Amino acid sequence: MVTQISAIGDSLYRISTAVSPDTIPGGFTFNQYLFIDDAPLLFHTGPRVLFDAVTAAIETVLPVRNLRYIAFCHVESDECGALNNFLKAAPKAEALCGVVAALTSIDDLADRRPRVLANGEELSLGKHVVQWIDAPHVPHGWDNGFLFEKKTRTLFCGDLFTQGGSEHEPLATNILETSERMRANMDYFAHGSNTRSVLERLAALQPSILACMHGSAYEGDGGALLRALAIELGA
Repeated sequence: MVTQISAIGDSLYRISTAVSPDTIPGGFTFNQYLFIDDAPLLFHTGPRVLFDAVTAAIETVLPVRNLRYIAFCHVESDECGALNNFLKAAPKAEALCGVVAALTSIDDLADRRPRVLANGEELSLGKHVVQWIDAPHVPHGWDNGFLFEKKTRTLFCGDLFTQGGSEHEPLATNILETSERMRANMDYFAHGSNTRSVLERLAALQPSILACMHGSAYEGDGGALLRALAIELGA
């Protein structure tokens, strides 16, 4: 496994670990995103097995002990498996999650109480502000939600647009075809009654960067891409 860190925007870094096809059929990537501000934020921790590699990547641009928030979309090992490792390494850090994740899991699983954001609630990181958006079952998980950074118009969109394979450039301008090939082989969407309304709410934010958890991040008209995804889903 090879872990790399790349600057993809204003104060924004993508940390990506490529897993070979010998380990996961077809190959795969696990991404974390580091947002540097007065209160630095890490989005996704990766599974515990990647903690040392992800930490080493972060240390090239920021001391890990300076992390203030550790956020994720929902409770899965690749999203928050190394949460307690990071809470130990960064004494002032707090987990950052939605209400449902806190009630069902994080209040018990995390070594420190989380900072919980209600739907639509905003949090200042210094020069930048993030907003939590509840998105239950989109693509999956009752506790799922997303973070949107308003100044850079970055949507930390978790498992949306999951792309298979282990070779992806940090930023891409066309990820729908690749992600739909992945979904055709393994449909990870819950296809709930609220799918279209959630995707439309995200599209209305007009994000210019989609920070995807697996594969390349996207740069371009994120609103149009989210609406194209809704069409593909038949939502």
